[in-house]
Amino acid sequence: MRIVIAPDSFKESLSAIEVARAMADGVFAARADAVVDLCPMADGGEGTVAAMVAATGGRVVEVEVAGPLGEPVRAEYGLLGRSGSTGGALTAVIEMAAASGLHLVPPDRRDPMRTTTYGTGELVRAALDAGVTGILVGIGGSATVDGGCGCAQALGVAFTDAASVPCVCGLAGGGLRDVRRIDLAVRDPRIASTRIRVACDVTNPLTGPNGAAAVYGPQKGATPEMVERLEAGLAHLANTIRDELGIDVEHLPGAGAAGGLGAGLVAFLGAELRRGVEIVADAVGLRRRLDGADLCITGEGRFDAQSLSGKTAVGVARVAGEVGTPVVCVAGQAEDGADDGGLFHVVSSLVADEVTVEDAMARPRELLVLRTRQAVEGFVASRG
Repeated sequence: MRIVIAPDSFKESLSAIEVARAMADGVFAARADAVVDLCPMADGGEGTVAAMVAATGGRVVEVEVAGPLGEPVRAEYGLLGRSGSTGGALTAVIEMAAASGLHLVPPDRRDPMRTTTYGTGELVRAALDAGVTGILVGIGGSATVDGGCGCAQALGVAFTDAASVPCVCGLAGGGLRDVRRIDLAVRDPRIASTRIRVACDVTNPLTGPNGAAAVYGPQKGATPEMVERLEAGLAHLANTIRDELGIDVEHLPGAGAAGGLGAGLVAFLGAELRRGVEIVADAVGLRRRLDGADLCITGEGRFDAQSLSGKTAVGVARVAGEVGTPVVCVAGQAEDGADDGGLFHVVSSLVADEVTVEDAMARPRELLVLRTRQAVEGFVASRG
């Protein structure tokens, strides 16, 4: 019996690879002769690098880059390994929060007028120096509202003001209205031959009441006055991109993600925005690994109605359904009726019977082994 184990992390509890290993122990408790393929998953957010490196036998690289306020930080990116579906090409995976995340700025210094994604661009450049021809960027958890300009500067894109003077290096939200010209001719030439995909699971546009400044600015330390100035700066940047590059990113779904980094990656680096779980599934070769398997086991910390909007377990189940592999989901908590689409053979929850949320948080590994064993035994029994 061949089983692919492809869970997300259980946030604040276990990483995706820890969940996968616990599930594997549950499988072996039910079927000692099972052949297991561990394929930890993610949706582009926190933990994506670790999950994808583990799933493909890759490695983590640490580099020093500029943090959100320009101070040096140590940040990691991943180089995918042999199990990915990249046709032999070397692919890197980057979490922008590793270089430009809100957690890198003390609460009393959070100010999106001053924070920049320059360090994220340095991570991209480091990956290019490693010889990659594909880059996956997870965006989320940012400290920035710079429209991706800082990131672009680190890769050579030139921004100049009305007097043709170069804009300050490490452009931040407060400097966006200074941008009058954008020159891609001096951009790192390797970008043109590199496929850049962005894991983006929000649909916010760049500007407007649902845009980067209005929705996310206050979370990053912006006062109401700052939100107005950031909104004006992003609107100005969108107009400049339209005039200079002939690209309209202002209302593109996902353009407002990570303080407009979604828009900037599309406009300045030619990136494509996609659902995070779809990108991860492609990169780790999930479809190939599921083809011909007898069962897939997935899971996440909480399985509820929102899971159907594109969270990891549902994304895995949809790929499995396309190749005809049955799926069970083992979640930390499962909401009754959440699997309205009938994607899963069964949805099991750590929190059940006499097990409370507190119990599940205290001994998640033990309960994962138990619930996985029960799920596998039930699946085998149902198949006669």
